[in-house]
Amino acid sequence: MDKCSGNGIEILAPAGSMESIYAAVRCGADAVYVGGERFSARANAVNFTFAELEQAVDYCHLHNVKVYQAINTLVFDNELEELLKAAKRSAQIGTDAFIVQDIGAAAVIREALPDIKLNASTQMTVHTKQGALLAKECGFSRVVLSRELSLEQIAGICTADIEAEVFVHGALCMSVSGQCYMSAMIGSRSADRGLCAQACRLPFSAVPGKERYDLSLKDLSYIRHIDELKKAGVCSLKIEGRMKRAEYVAAAVSACRAAVRGEEPDMERLRAVFSRSGFTDGYLAGKLGTDMFGIRQKEDVVSAQSVLPELRELFRKEAKSAKADFHAVIKENMPASLTMTADGFSVDVEGDVPQRAINRPTDIPALEKQLAKLGDTPYELGNVTAELDEKTVITVSQINSMRRDAVQKLDKVRIAAKRHGHTVCGVDLNFIKTLNIKHKEFRAEISRTEQLDGIPDDVRYIILSLEQVMKNSEKCKKYSDRLIVSLPRFTADERVLESKLEKIRSDFNKILCTNLSHIRTGNNMGFEMHGGFGLNVTNSVTIRRLAEMGLKDCTASFEMKLAQINCLGDYLPYGIIAYGRLPLMLTRNCPIKQAVGSCAKCTGFLEDRTGRCFPVRCDGVSCEILNSEILSLSDRLNEANVSFVQLNFYDESAEDIQRIFDCFRKGEKLDIKEMTRGLYYRGVI
Repeated sequence: MDKCSGNGIEILAPAGSMESIYAAVRCGADAVYVGGERFSARANAVNFTFAELEQAVDYCHLHNVKVYQAINTLVFDNELEELLKAAKRSAQIGTDAFIVQDIGAAAVIREALPDIKLNASTQMTVHTKQGALLAKECGFSRVVLSRELSLEQIAGICTADIEAEVFVHGALCMSVSGQCYMSAMIGSRSADRGLCAQACRLPFSAVPGKERYDLSLKDLSYIRHIDELKKAGVCSLKIEGRMKRAEYVAAAVSACRAAVRGEEPDMERLRAVFSRSGFTDGYLAGKLGTDMFGIRQKEDVVSAQSVLPELRELFRKEAKSAKADFHAVIKENMPASLTMTADGFSVDVEGDVPQRAINRPTDIPALEKQLAKLGDTPYELGNVTAELDEKTVITVSQINSMRRDAVQKLDKVRIAAKRHGHTVCGVDLNFIKTLNIKHKEFRAEISRTEQLDGIPDDVRYIILSLEQVMKNSEKCKKYSDRLIVSLPRFTADERVLESKLEKIRSDFNKILCTNLSHIRTGNNMGFEMHGGFGLNVTNSVTIRRLAEMGLKDCTASFEMKLAQINCLGDYLPYGIIAYGRLPLMLTRNCPIKQAVGSCAKCTGFLEDRTGRCFPVRCDGVSCEILNSEILSLSDRLNEANVSFVQLNFYDESAEDIQRIFDCFRKGEKLDIKEMTRGLYYRGVI
């Protein structure tokens, strides 16, 4: 039975090795998720070669456990062919679903393998009902929800006609998944490409001069809330940890299985094997703040050693997942035969012609004794029946040999039945260039309405937040023909957002979509839609899909090199951010408020261990941590073959804005002490 379509709930375990596969399956997981050698958001995990992946799939399927493969990184155009090859091979060996982040990658996999199941990765930043519904329209069967949601928000999304998967245990990133660029900007190790360097676990302080860890959260654990999640409509309970050891997997799966059965989970053992100052359920309970923060301490490391031997015992022996019935025919003058039946499948094997019994003939108790020796197999003995002569006997070794042959044969039959025989179609990966760009438009994103006075008349579009537009609507109306209203990057309540949009719709008809939910909302309400950087556009297929969704233009990811951006297919106009403090993180927890106690004491920035200052911008629902350096391509715009360049202004005055635009027009280098070219030349790994 499909766990998500019945009354059950799926326990989904991480696996970075075959040992972790054994731990997950033998401790009661219903499904596991793994990564291949490429396109996995845990590129630093051991991950599986194709041969190992095939072994893992076969083993799991023998135990009626599903296997989901994470193909959940952003993909560049020159990687799409390799991605398709990997997906097709995995589908052929029976992988049950792919976990995907990239909109373009999902589109080409769906085109090539129209009947494969797709799960929308948490990296897609799906955290609202409209976002979940758009994922369904993109061909996804399931969404892995953002970790930052309350139980009420999760329940609301679960009313959408799509499966919902929720993280219930494991590491908790400070940033909303899919919206963290800190590792990439600092060291070219992109979190969206599976190589996060976890810079946030290093000292960052909201209190100048003090060593603090204001970007490090405790591990999440909702295991005690599994019954509530089930009632909310969640179909899959996901455990984080593909880079963790098998004993951790055993502990987490065992705790989840106990909770699902209504038993008390062993949280102390789970804490001992891995934690960061304990666990938090702050997001689920809607209680953000200091109690959610923690680091890995010496006692956390030491405690693991005492529980490892005990945990290894949990998965030392093979799990029994099917009852095997046997029927033997042992008659004079004909080869002995054995039929083995399990899981609705049957196989027949033959042995030698039985001998005439001198003493005791072979009987059912003798058969049962040998057929029960199913040791290191997924089977346990069911019923044994037989057609026997009272005059014949076969040796113990012959019975054992037939049993072993039957097990091997039945394994192969059951494995073959799980290889789904997916339809495979061709995909055209040639991308068009038709716009013939001769002149790049300017657009500006500003933080407050006072900066409007510095925007030159020839700037085509001005981007301003919804809150600022509503607070200063009269002044903004003067710019209504070129004003794009930027929607909150994290939407806490879609009904409130839609109500606000309804109030401004008569005066402002353009919105900036910074996550998937905004696209569906924009279409439903009739807005002209422009795509922001939060959509993570890194390939031509994503641009094509955004065009099909109705967007007018989009912003290419700033994790790409200019050379890559220039080669994108222009199914709609696209541009780049060419100036400003790039956002490194989108957070739900305010790193400053939890450190200083209240918004009234806000310092406005974080300081790292080198003394660099990172401004923090807050909208009351989420925070953006901005880069300490300012990006500028003012003297290199001729190298960007794009439709528009966007300049982002944070704390610049109107006079500063005019001066900066003047430098961009003249192609002059800006005089900035701490300036960066971003990733446009060095790229990401």
